[in-house]
Amino acid sequence: MVAAEGVGYHPRRMPHVMRKSLITLVLALAAGCGQEIGDSCVISSDCSPNGDRFCDSLLKDGYCTVLGCDYNTCPEEAVCIRFFSGGFTNKPCTQETVAQDCSLDELCALDGLCVTRKSEQRNCMRECESNDDCRDGYECRDEALMIEHGGEPVLGPGVSLDQTNVKFCAPAPV
Repeated sequence: MVAAEGVGYHPRRMPHVMRKSLITLVLALAAGCGQEIGDSCVISSDCSPNGDRFCDSLLKDGYCTVLGCDYNTCPEEAVCIRFFSGGFTNKPCTQETVAQDCSLDELCALDGLCVTRKSEQRNCMRECESNDDCRDGYECRDEALMIEHGGEPVLGPGVSLDQTNVKFCAPAPV
């Protein structure tokens, strides 16, 4: 259907309208794209323009993450990992005897020591199978490296580490 000249159709406007639509589409697609968990960053907007990811600039070349995660809240490329910071009494414990070994405000960490619950920090970390899955300067932590260098997965209710093979990318010690 062809409109009469001067009645709403202007051939010169079409390229402008198409150009504007294309720019809008590109901006909308870019807004939905953020880097993945574990990618390098300088500021948090490098990780996501939506503000749902955080750049941990204390880690080598920055690390895109989500803070305060739980066992089922990380993006599909990541797993929720908890780290413990601060000083502890370091009483020995086991998962089976944690109630007798640790106080009510403590957990039994993977290394077999009691740690305070309030010292726990949770971050989404990139899941991996081997060091090749991690960027330079990072290691794929398995259970032995978790005990040696820190971090352990936040597992769902009733799930134990031996039932799952969770590994994650974390800074390799220098």
